[in-house]
Amino acid sequence: MAPEGSALVAMSAAMSCGQLHRLKGMQQRRKPAGKQIPFFHGNVCSKSFLLGSRGLEGKLVLWTNPRLRPSRRKMVTYCWGTSSPGSESIDQLESEKKSNEEPAVEINSSKGTSSDESHSFTTTASVEDDKPKSWFDRIPKRWQIVALCFFAFLLCNMDRVNMSIAILPMASEFHWNSTTVGLVQSSFFWGYLLTQIAGGVWADSIGGKKVLGFGVIWWSVATVLTPLAAKLGLPVLFAVRACMGIGEGVAMPAMNNLLSRWIPVTERSRSLALVYSGMYLGSVTGLAFSPALIHKYNWPSVFFTFGSLGAVWFTFWQKNAYSSPAEDITLSEEEKNYILGDSAQEKVAIGEIPWGQLLSEPSVWALIVCHFCHNWGTFILLTWMPTYYNQVLGFNLMESGMFSVLPWLTMALSSNLGGWIADNLVKRGVSVTLVRKVMQSIGFLGPAFFLTQLSHIRSPSGAVLCMMASQGLDAFSQSGLYSNHQDIGPRYAGVLLGLSNTAGVLAGVIGTAATGYILQHGTWDDVFKVAVALYLVGTVVWNLFSTGERVID
Repeated sequence: MAPEGSALVAMSAAMSCGQLHRLKGMQQRRKPAGKQIPFFHGNVCSKSFLLGSRGLEGKLVLWTNPRLRPSRRKMVTYCWGTSSPGSESIDQLESEKKSNEEPAVEINSSKGTSSDESHSFTTTASVEDDKPKSWFDRIPKRWQIVALCFFAFLLCNMDRVNMSIAILPMASEFHWNSTTVGLVQSSFFWGYLLTQIAGGVWADSIGGKKVLGFGVIWWSVATVLTPLAAKLGLPVLFAVRACMGIGEGVAMPAMNNLLSRWIPVTERSRSLALVYSGMYLGSVTGLAFSPALIHKYNWPSVFFTFGSLGAVWFTFWQKNAYSSPAEDITLSEEEKNYILGDSAQEKVAIGEIPWGQLLSEPSVWALIVCHFCHNWGTFILLTWMPTYYNQVLGFNLMESGMFSVLPWLTMALSSNLGGWIADNLVKRGVSVTLVRKVMQSIGFLGPAFFLTQLSHIRSPSGAVLCMMASQGLDAFSQSGLYSNHQDIGPRYAGVLLGLSNTAGVLAGVIGTAATGYILQHGTWDDVFKVAVALYLVGTVVWNLFSTGERVID
């Protein structure tokens, strides 16, 4: 007969010596019933052992996944007590990972015999969090990824547009003409151009989390160094702005890769619209706060303040983001199944990229050409709008920043409206191809119409309203062109966006510099005419060659 208090008869070799020692000690001390004893377990509780005792009652507390920080661990409590004489084998204790709404797990028991006198045990198990969940943890994980991407793109445009405000006092201090201003503005795109395809290949190969994290830190450091570079001379400033472009260049391909793995097709337009609205709100925030910071602390303060925010974002990103659902061990099975559906092969990293197949598809070239046409007008307005308000409408620095906010605020609202409309049309059975063509046609023809009206408007308020309408309709492109990469080749979404956005960046480089040249030899009407012509070309190409069907496996 086993000595009294010897509760442990046998245990599976799968349990570590340290765990065995702690369990023996717990049982020898004869803890009273209900006493909670911390006891670390593996990722999923699945151990076999046999208990025998006389008069032993107690509670054993196991923590699932001790590798996680405490706020994400699950606590499994096993309770047992004596009953009629006999023997009971607790064979194969199992606790499966459950969703937050299910507070208990079942323990399977089977009877066995032992030569020692023993008692039967009744076991129960409950799962509970050791800490209350934060509001952020209650959000579905796929939307946590979307939210973090939203804030990354908020910082992206904050750090980008601050130069369009700071360039006014900088040009005055360093005696730059319009051509030099155009070169300073366009130098960002020199680096931005280099990392579009590379960022897409990198993200599709090693995952979007590492790539986007690298990008944010890289461009944040470059932003902080901008004032020092400007004082050292134009060549150094060009180099630092190009480095900033390198960091921001990987952001869009990495984000597209992440969403292609985390977001199902019925939520695609809304998720992309929300992320891109972060860009627009970043422009709003940058244009709204830059004049005040410049007025109070001088222009270098803008770069120091905005650049330092990247470190804050990176901390949250490292703790909460994963490149795909398969890597996230905290993701519920229900949400994982909803995300993956029947296309789990699309959610994993790729090996070799079929460049020949990609470049032979007319729909891919439609993306490339139309991205160029779209970005010509968008980047001109992004970089030159405050100057337009200052030179043509007569606004001062504070007013230029304030009124430059309004078109971007309109874009943030209308992009989400367009995303909601597009996803609901897809859910109701409208073909993805038709939805993408209609949304992008609005995104091209709307801005083209309102830019043609600017030359006939003389009042500042009318010009601002016209610009707001132009940019508001432009934002419907997020549910057209910008959603189409994931439609035609979800496994290569990062590479496809890298390809098309390379053309878009070329439009930014050429268009931003060309605008400075045009303004030296012509008028703002000439600037808008070029943008309108490209919008019309894009409309024709998109409706002839684009598709919403998958063409690349």
